[in-house]
Amino acid sequence: MRWTEVIRIVVILVTLIATWYFAEFVFSKKWKMNNLLDIPQKKELDTHKISAGTENIKQIKRKCGNEKDCPQYYYAFKIISGAANVVGPSICFEDQILMSGVRNNIGPGINIALINAVLCSLVKDSNFNMYSGDVKPLIAFIEKLNDGTLLLIASYDDPATKLDTKAREILTSYGSRYAKTLGFRDSWVFVGGKGLKDKSPYEQYLKNEKEKNKYDGWPEVLEMEGCIPQKMS
Repeated sequence: MRWTEVIRIVVILVTLIATWYFAEFVFSKKWKMNNLLDIPQKKELDTHKISAGTENIKQIKRKCGNEKDCPQYYYAFKIISGAANVVGPSICFEDQILMSGVRNNIGPGINIALINAVLCSLVKDSNFNMYSGDVKPLIAFIEKLNDGTLLLIASYDDPATKLDTKAREILTSYGSRYAKTLGFRDSWVFVGGKGLKDKSPYEQYLKNEKEKNKYDGWPEVLEMEGCIPQKMS
């Protein structure tokens, strides 16, 4: 064998070994880099999932849009009084809008929804104009209720001008602290019950006072939400 052939074989072997080493080094480096790049991507994905989950938690819809959930055996409610004589009130019970301008079942005066607290169902609703109307239909509506009936009330414009002593006494017997003093254009929201022994904890009242009124001739809107036990005692 000639020396030239030996040298040629050696060169070929060296070339093959060098090529194999270069390929091994490059692909190994690339594989490691890809793995390193995958790590932050996976963390970013996990962070995105956590962020999305947190956002979903923040967007949980509670009954009536209340700030807090009600415990078991409690009913959620929200009552918003009317704004002056412009924006009507709304009454929500267990995530159902019972009375509102959209439902077209509200009006100036006193707006009332009667609830069967045992069946958690609406008995009936109505509104009574206490400025130019008659108090007798209101008395007939609230006078003879079954035990366990809840009254959810929201004022609008003027809830008191036509209220007489009898109507005020009936509302007081259902747990109201302010029915006897309710006056012209006062703001009032109230939840009471037939058979309630003590004063209701669910009542808000603002007197119509020129110096303190938020609107021209009317106090500000009242908004009350909470949880009513299924059996009020």
